[in-house]
Amino acid sequence: MTELRRVIGFWTAVSLVVGGMIGSGVFMLPAALASFGGISLIGWIVSAGGSILLALVFAHLARHNPAAGGVYAYTRNSFGDLAGFLVAWGYWISIWSANAALSVAFAGYLSPLLHHERWMPVSDRAFGAGLAVATLWFLTAVNSLGVAFAGRVQVVTTTLKLMPLVVIGIGGLIWFEPAHFAIPAAAEGTSHGGMLLAVVTMTLFAFVGLESATIPAGSVINPDRTIPRATMVGTIVTAGIYIASTAGAMSLVAPDVLMKSTAPFAEAARALSGERLAWFVGIGAAISSFGSLNGWILVVSQLPLAVARDGVFPGVFARVNANGLPIAGMVIAGVLSTALIGLNYSSSEGLVMLFTKMMLLSTLSTLVPYAFCSLAVFLPGGKRATKLAAGTAVIAALAFIYAMFAIGGAGADVVYLGFLLILSGLPVYVWVARARGHK
Repeated sequence: MTELRRVIGFWTAVSLVVGGMIGSGVFMLPAALASFGGISLIGWIVSAGGSILLALVFAHLARHNPAAGGVYAYTRNSFGDLAGFLVAWGYWISIWSANAALSVAFAGYLSPLLHHERWMPVSDRAFGAGLAVATLWFLTAVNSLGVAFAGRVQVVTTTLKLMPLVVIGIGGLIWFEPAHFAIPAAAEGTSHGGMLLAVVTMTLFAFVGLESATIPAGSVINPDRTIPRATMVGTIVTAGIYIASTAGAMSLVAPDVLMKSTAPFAEAARALSGERLAWFVGIGAAISSFGSLNGWILVVSQLPLAVARDGVFPGVFARVNANGLPIAGMVIAGVLSTALIGLNYSSSEGLVMLFTKMMLLSTLSTLVPYAFCSLAVFLPGGKRATKLAAGTAVIAALAFIYAMFAIGGAGADVVYLGFLLILSGLPVYVWVARARGHK
């Protein structure tokens, strides 16, 4: 068996965490949160606190069992093959679905700047679809050049995507406008507590991806030290950036204007320094999608590699080339993502229905592993812990409650569809298990 090369260091792991969380969605959140005023900042703090609890759980698990596969490995070690498979199956589907969505988001931000009918005689829709697919396969090729090269690309894109968020955050704090954060009166039939619950539900999804550094553990240098540190640092840095940038955008633009904006950070940049800065922030949003896509393409091949090496996924995912790269897994995920992009652009409803549902399903499929991993702290290696610090037990219990709260916040329809999606993998598990038994 070809061994994976350990080439991912601390800062690359941090960039995987930050890049995995900060995608295109954060650039739209200020508009969604504008009507909540100061409650939105409280909601961010609650979400950040819950995400830090989860980061502490992953740091604990990585320190005691730095196994490749992350959420899958921790679940399988504590709950067995079937639970590990179901978590890996749902999580794998969520990643290639998210990759399709990120490709479309990148094309959506960039295609208006590149497409011109004089020299590109195709429709905006066709050009956007072509750009999304081309970007997906370009970054698949980048990742096929090696984990180290893909990691360097991730560090650069993460740095670039943070720049517009930091600029808006600093600008908004310098020209802070307290009136924009007035807490609105609760609507009839609701309460301020209900408004806070709605904000927490919206913001908690922005932290999905904090486990990114745990997946390629087989390629991480000193994983038992690097992964816990990178997970904690990445989560705390991202939480600070989220809160500061959202507050900055809300400070620079009046709530009634911000809540109607389709590009809230560009609107804030325009208020801060005119059209040039607005264009710069728009490019930053595109780079954000690009960087997130690069990081998740790296993860989408590493996860099934670890699962297949345990004999729980089909053997094709365990195939690596001479450099230890799971090319087959990259190609399979790329084909599936391409098919989803095609469905998205062929739908008469465009992004509204299919894109939104797949993103919610993708998010749900990552929250289920969070719940499993929170309880895995109490069952390391499938055996109940004889010695577990009280503080660790409390953190794990609170993280489980937070994960369940997040799952509930996804909505009944999404939870229902997500349950069917996860169970659809059972025939694959039976097929693999029977083949393994015959061998």
